[in-house]
Amino acid sequence: MSAPLLVLVGPPASGKTTVGTAVAETLGVAFRDTDQDIEAATGSSVADLFVTSGEPHFRALEEQAVARALAESDGVVALGGGAVMSAATRELLTQYGRGGGTVVRLDIDVASAARRVGFSRDRPLLAVNPRAMLRQMLETRAPLYAEVATSTVSTSGREPADVVADVLAAVAPKAAGR
Repeated sequence: MSAPLLVLVGPPASGKTTVGTAVAETLGVAFRDTDQDIEAATGSSVADLFVTSGEPHFRALEEQAVARALAESDGVVALGGGAVMSAATRELLTQYGRGGGTVVRLDIDVASAARRVGFSRDRPLLAVNPRAMLRQMLETRAPLYAEVATSTVSTSGREPADVVADVLAAVAPKAAGR
């Protein structure tokens, strides 16, 4: 059974895809995004799934996608921002971390996240009042991200290359052992 080299968690716009892709490239491993897995499996975008099937249905698909990615991937895995809302997913991530896995929480402040998100239609939970929803989302999910993370890297007001360097430092001991 394989295990990911690194799992990235964090709120929308924290840079999981950007940083994850760069880290995977640097380490010469595959990058996997669970939102992209869901879109490939269903043929629908995450935003469309929220609208047509509702958030509970999407969250069930997300829980399955995360479990599959953790079981199958040996590279870098980025989870959707809300994946930590699932107790089952948090338990899988906690077990992975206890087993020596690296879960990096990419943290971002509301102002930086709002600038990055803008008025994106691809983020269904942020469609109405992005700044207020981001603030509420960050406050609600912060303890859940902290619960599963083995380390935290701030992305607020930072260049991707600097964040990538910090994430590589967090995963370096594990990457060297491969």
